[in-house]
Amino acid sequence: MRIFLTGATGFIGSALVPELIEAGHHVIGMTRSDQGAQALVAAGAEVHRGTLEDTDSLRSGAAKADAVIHLAFDHDFSHFVENCDKDKRAIAALGAALAGSDRPLLITSGTGVGSRDNGQPAVEDVFNTSHPNPRIGSELAGNALLKDGVNVSVMRLPQVHNPYRQGLITPLIQIARDKGVCAYVEEGLNRWPAGHLSDVVRLYRLAIEKAERGARYHAVGEEGVSAREIAEALGRGLKLPVVSIARGEAQAYFGWMAMFAALDMPASSAQTQARLGWRPTGPTLLSDLNEARYVPS
Repeated sequence: MRIFLTGATGFIGSALVPELIEAGHHVIGMTRSDQGAQALVAAGAEVHRGTLEDTDSLRSGAAKADAVIHLAFDHDFSHFVENCDKDKRAIAALGAALAGSDRPLLITSGTGVGSRDNGQPAVEDVFNTSHPNPRIGSELAGNALLKDGVNVSVMRLPQVHNPYRQGLITPLIQIARDKGVCAYVEEGLNRWPAGHLSDVVRLYRLAIEKAERGARYHAVGEEGVSAREIAEALGRGLKLPVVSIARGEAQAYFGWMAMFAALDMPASSAQTQARLGWRPTGPTLLSDLNEARYVPS
């Protein structure tokens, strides 16, 4: 297939490009920069110039493809709500280019949207429309396209990791460095799901090849790693003390990360594994944190 890929030069996208090409697909990778274009050419992909803000560039990229994977997202969390709204507009633009065909669109969301709010792991067949995370807008935009007949499916991401980046844990490293301690809230029993980068990109490929209308997938290798275990791993790597802080102190320590720091967000991938025959085999989150090079940025 000719696959249009947004976010093609990002953390996940740069690993997904060779995964798709090695499987025999032609990748049309979107980038805004000359450096990104050079990286895509070197990887064997076709370059498409565009941005999330330029919906015309999104529509034109999708129009020349057999399938679309939407990975791009603006991770400036100081403008998180605005960036979630921007993602909704991007999804609508991509869907408009695919309307009237069966060409698949695979969009990206987070595992928390599948939470049942009872302490049980989030699951693929739950869509929690009351979830407070503004990223829920991405799936609402996808649902609107489904109603219009577009072949949409959803990839929900946990903390995606390798030894160099670990999702929301990466900014925790800088926070710990600035504060001089690695902290967790209260007992630190709240859990974050995780998935190794190699497993995640393989799942994206399997999902776009399956092209199952309305499907939701969880790219989860580990259902939940506790905040205390994460803080202890960071403490070892950074050679900093590890402390518990009260919930009321979270904002002062974590800053913008306080909204996530105490959340219990376990997630299952059992349905995904059964549906696609996918089995996560990559290293665990803690093993990657133990292998990480804690070099000051």
